[in-house]
Amino acid sequence: MHEGALAGIRVLDASQMMAGPLCGMRLGDLGAEVIKIEPPGRGEWVRSHGFANAEIKGETTALLGLNRNKKSVSINLKDPLGLDVFYELISTADIFIQNFRVGTAERLGIGYRQLSTLNPRIIYCSISGYGEEGPYATRPGQDLVVQAYSGSMFSVGRDSDPPLPGAMFVADASAAYQATIGALAALHARERTGRGQKIEVNLLASVMDVQIQEITTHLNLGIVPRRTEQPLAHAWVNAPYGAYQTADGWLTIAMSPLHVLGDALDNDRLRQMNKWSDGVTNRDEVYQIVKRILPERTTAEWLTIFDRHNIWAGQVYSYTELVEDEHVLATGMIVEVEHPVIGRLRMPNVPIRMSETLTAVVTAPPLLGQHTDSVLRDLLGYEQQRIDALRANGVV
Repeated sequence: MHEGALAGIRVLDASQMMAGPLCGMRLGDLGAEVIKIEPPGRGEWVRSHGFANAEIKGETTALLGLNRNKKSVSINLKDPLGLDVFYELISTADIFIQNFRVGTAERLGIGYRQLSTLNPRIIYCSISGYGEEGPYATRPGQDLVVQAYSGSMFSVGRDSDPPLPGAMFVADASAAYQATIGALAALHARERTGRGQKIEVNLLASVMDVQIQEITTHLNLGIVPRRTEQPLAHAWVNAPYGAYQTADGWLTIAMSPLHVLGDALDNDRLRQMNKWSDGVTNRDEVYQIVKRILPERTTAEWLTIFDRHNIWAGQVYSYTELVEDEHVLATGMIVEVEHPVIGRLRMPNVPIRMSETLTAVVTAPPLLGQHTDSVLRDLLGYEQQRIDALRANGVV
């Protein structure tokens, strides 16, 4: 079996919730050794605060979904002895990830200046809500709250709707990927300079980045999204952009030439709309026409017709339908891994494939402190008696 592209890279991940852990998990998926640093007793936040009260044998699904391909070491960073253990580990590491509120890492003694003194090669990834400077630096940065700041909630829905947040944690996820990109770039730079550096990523800048088309439009033309009374999927994208009910379900139609859609639906009014701008100026009318016609056939029948006319369309799935889809299963988008308590654990596979290096779900998300003994013993050379004494004193 090939090694992962990041084989030989060691990551210490002291982050929690989603943005930091997703960054750490992705580095692990690419072959890095990722050691998750958690406080003894309760572990990181999502071990006890998963969503929907969803647990499998005491392990929250939120924790399981973000922490595969990692080891867990429990260390009390507020205890001087625990901090000493952590410092020993940082001297062996290549990348460190934290997403504490601004100022917390420094108070704990694990800020960039403190750790780079111990290990000048360390790549220090700091993820925050709004950045480490400016009026909002110390405000809590959570996905929904940051979405509200980002302007995105007025780009979807009807004019009479309240601001509508996205169902996916796009601020957290985009920040995680920005941090991953930064870490990989810093590893490459270190090959030339021999020195590590600090990487700063924040949720607000990341979610603004994924709206680069919309914000560039506003900055240069001064216009803002104007929602209409039909539930289009984006206030700036030409109709028929949205979801429509069929005889037996739902499907989406994206940016399709309206006169071609008119042929597919056998509708003369749409056939007359042969300019791109018609999808904006007549978008409510377009939506109503399509909405009225689609219940006449099943989803499968419409998709056959739309494919014949090269119209961008697709079925609206539930999670149940998604994970049973023939393409998802045939291409290995779902994977199984053995968990020490749960047994068989199913989850989405690594979304990155590489021709020469391994990307794989190798190990299940760890139990709290599952690897404390082995890491301290194998990496730092601790005797078991010393580890037992640290555990007895609540340090690990």
